[in-house]
Amino acid sequence: MKEVHSYWAYLVLIILVAAVVNAIIGLTSKKEFSNKDLRLGLFTLIVSHIQFVIGLGQYFMSDWYMRLKVEGMGEIMKDSQARLLLVEHPITMILAIALITVGWSKHKKQTEDVAKFKTFVVFYGVALLLILSRIPWNQWI
Repeated sequence: MKEVHSYWAYLVLIILVAAVVNAIIGLTSKKEFSNKDLRLGLFTLIVSHIQFVIGLGQYFMSDWYMRLKVEGMGEIMKDSQARLLLVEHPITMILAIALITVGWSKHKKQTEDVAKFKTFVVFYGVALLLILSRIPWNQWI
């Protein structure tokens, strides 16, 4: 499960970066919001939600979670590596997925192309920064 979660993360990052860059280009060049832009945003939403479900499975099947159940949250918070994997990473990723979801919903309500791109830049961009900030780089395949 860890390998699936790790490899799928590459896909999420590639597509999320592509969506953010595409939105920045669309915003700065004031281009028309096309079906390609819509699909890229939707595909980003879908792969990130799939990653979330895979991550939930990984979380509850991990040895780290078993350690949390045995030692309790107080001991986990004293260990920076355990805290990253059991608290910081999951919470940050949930926030990032929520931002992607809100960004997708908000862009659909926009009527102007510039506003659609701006919504993606803001919400997907912040989500990308959050994800990059809490990836456990030393354990990532």
